[in-house]
Amino acid sequence: MEGSIRCSANYIPLSPISFLERSAIVYRDRPSVVYGSILYTWRETLERCTRLASALSQLGISRGDVVAALAPNIPAMYELHFGVPMAGAILCTLNVRHDSQMVSVLLKHSDAKFIFVDYQLFHVAKGAFDILSKTRTKLPVLVLIPESDQWSPEFCNPISGNLEYESLLGRGKLDFEIQRPKDEWDPISLNYTSGTTSSPKGVIYSHRGAYLNSFAAVLLNEMPSMPVYLWCVPMFHCNGWCLTWAVAAQGGTNICQRNVTAKGIFSCISQHKVTHMGGAPTILNMIVNAPENERRPLPGKVIVMTGAAPPPAQVLFKMEELGFNVTHAYGLTETYGPGTVCSWKPEWDSLPRVEQAKIKSRQGLQHLGMEELDVKDPVTMKSVPSDAKTMGEVMFRGNTVMNGYLKDHQATRDAFKGGWFRSGDLGVKHQDGYIELKDRSKDIIISGGENISTIEVESVLFSHPDILEAAIVGRPDEYWGETPCAFVKLKDGCNTGTEEIIKFCKDRLPHYMAPRTVVFEDLPKTSTGKVQKFVLRQKAKAMGSLTKNTISKL
Repeated sequence: MEGSIRCSANYIPLSPISFLERSAIVYRDRPSVVYGSILYTWRETLERCTRLASALSQLGISRGDVVAALAPNIPAMYELHFGVPMAGAILCTLNVRHDSQMVSVLLKHSDAKFIFVDYQLFHVAKGAFDILSKTRTKLPVLVLIPESDQWSPEFCNPISGNLEYESLLGRGKLDFEIQRPKDEWDPISLNYTSGTTSSPKGVIYSHRGAYLNSFAAVLLNEMPSMPVYLWCVPMFHCNGWCLTWAVAAQGGTNICQRNVTAKGIFSCISQHKVTHMGGAPTILNMIVNAPENERRPLPGKVIVMTGAAPPPAQVLFKMEELGFNVTHAYGLTETYGPGTVCSWKPEWDSLPRVEQAKIKSRQGLQHLGMEELDVKDPVTMKSVPSDAKTMGEVMFRGNTVMNGYLKDHQATRDAFKGGWFRSGDLGVKHQDGYIELKDRSKDIIISGGENISTIEVESVLFSHPDILEAAIVGRPDEYWGETPCAFVKLKDGCNTGTEEIIKFCKDRLPHYMAPRTVVFEDLPKTSTGKVQKFVLRQKAKAMGSLTKNTISKL
């Protein structure tokens, strides 16, 4: 309209960097990060992140450069989520369960100039460097992160040509001018999906998307001012579902833990009065199956956001009995983690518990940061009827959908074909508009919250000299959600056994991707020679759970 102008007074590109700057004032002396005996305040966290950004800038990192990280949920990993973008760079967090081969592929694909590595994962990074050194790829600078609450002298001295985390921060200046994005659509992070080693998909997040999804995370987790958040979701996964930034927005306290165990979860909740946490159904199962001597009474209601596979009914019942309130969300790496939430309605409180569990396991509707969610016919792009029967593809549209896939224009165009992001997941729509997933069109297996590509596992199986044919499907599991199940046909005269095949895969893949079950038989096929995986899924389902759930029937 006439009279309106865009200027610095009324327009600043959105960025979660501002969350840290504000909390360092409002909550300056309140705890920001707790890890063992280490405790930082929000003022100290801003100072450390500013020094980190300054040091990176001094060493040549500039706007648009990629900085990788290979670390568990420790303070340095949290600081990297602010320090790297404050230098104008892009943070690329790598799965700590990746082997050296995969890390080398991702470092090369991302063109990372630095990589921050936790001391326990140094051997993985070193192996990746050894692989890359045999090519013409320029090696990134390695910054080693020692254990911060148990100073380890053997890791303190800089390794030849590399740096050490605390020493690097010491180089930084507090008067460094924080580099805010010039455009809020500028990238803030790069997250890799679990694609095959030959074609990894690097999902690009923007400052705008991260900002909006962080606010959405605050709302769907019902986070008040100064929450206490326990880190069970890996920060490397979708930037911790954007909660790395969301907790800062509310001046909360981040309780970090290197390893996730039931005993550690109960201990942290009791000691720090945790109010919020998150995790895949595997984490929930771990909690409800904890032995009595590891449990502790909860100091208050703990809100838990879960995702990946829908949580089993009995797990939900037991979690509620223990004092947890579970919220179910759904999303993908391409939607910054959770893109939907199964918002609870008070009229459902009077329903039988089994019915409540069925509703809670639905994926629900888009959260407030996402504009639209629908289930559509992928060919006609028409919405399916809300009859809870007609299946279609789940699709998203909004500001919390990725910018695109790094260096893969065709995959980006395919994902956005028709003006919507195509999830590849199949679902139905209920009368109230809530969606419910029914199948995964890409055959992805979700095991313990980790996505497993059947194509990648099958390629390893086919490389075995005794295997003629192979197919991987998910076998339902009470603990993991699903586990990989291999159907194998051996070459004539071969008698390779189950254990040998499993070991063969474990030697070539991260252990969680290796099959846990091997079935030897002819593979069912269509007239065109395509393996009928739906038949194999039925067989795997009939086998029942490999892991026996120890929850007593309610």
